[in-house]
Amino acid sequence: MAEIVNVAVDAMGGDNAPGELVKGAVEAVNEDKRIRVFLTGREPVIREELKKYTYDASRIELIHAEEVIETAEPPVMAIRKKKDSSIVKCMNLVKDGECDALVSAGSTGAVLVGGQVIVGRIRGVERPPLAPIIPNIKGVSLLLDCGANVDARPSQLVQFAKMGSVYMESVIGVKNPRIGLVNIGVEEEKGNALTKETYPLLQNCPEINFIGNVEARDIAFGVADVLVCEAFVGNVVLKMLEGVSAALVDKIKEGMMDSARSKIGGLLVKPALKKTLKGFSTEEYGGAPLLGLNGLVVKTHGSSKAIEIKNSILQCIAFKEQNINEKIKEKIVLED
Repeated sequence: MAEIVNVAVDAMGGDNAPGELVKGAVEAVNEDKRIRVFLTGREPVIREELKKYTYDASRIELIHAEEVIETAEPPVMAIRKKKDSSIVKCMNLVKDGECDALVSAGSTGAVLVGGQVIVGRIRGVERPPLAPIIPNIKGVSLLLDCGANVDARPSQLVQFAKMGSVYMESVIGVKNPRIGLVNIGVEEEKGNALTKETYPLLQNCPEINFIGNVEARDIAFGVADVLVCEAFVGNVVLKMLEGVSAALVDKIKEGMMDSARSKIGGLLVKPALKKTLKGFSTEEYGGAPLLGLNGLVVKTHGSSKAIEIKNSILQCIAFKEQNINEKIKEKIVLED
């Protein structure tokens, strides 16, 4: 019998809570029998949402949390004061071993602070990075960091590379993943003080497959499987890719409706176009794991719909089955 993966879901976090969070949780348990979800939040509201769906009630449990941490709140203060919030309840479920992972579309700051303060870092990990999967024309890449550490040190970027290599190989199935350092040029001497100092450290790290610097324009072409950078650069790259993708989709739709001829052509290419665009949708790949913690913490977009919540929950299966944390411990603790 397959091992059950217990996932805590912050049902009150994000722009579309609790509706899309509850819907995504139901879709996840209906799709995979290995999943059990613990929905945290205001129980009466969640129960009302659950009435809309058919599901195995034994695989969705409700944990009441009266408080909600809002996006604009100072994260450190909110985590300390709002002990009865949905995010903190999720964090404690992972900390206490009742859940293997948590998924939240709520305050990014609160998730980052709670992950480190409550769940805790793996011994030896300097800074946990946020690591979203981003699509490219060959498949996907892992981008880390994209929002947790805006002032990272070279040693931390090396750890990002090691953790990213473990995740990409074990969860995504890419053998000997190519590690690229995001930079303003491919030459070794290019970049700022951080990238110049980091380059030789990655180059002399035998346990990863470092391929050198990667320019932003080449990211969409799949030149590297793991993209390493500090969070300021990573967040700009991520938001730019999301914005360009959305703009292109809008322009394609506009062009297809421009004339009678384009409408007919649009109908002919619609199935192939829909399949292609689906591959470039970040919703298909779930949220961004915060790597290097004692349990899995997954942060999704604040605007997440049910499909992203569902996929974020389902990605927790591979994380547990592949013993990602144990592999990270081996990389970080034994080699550092």
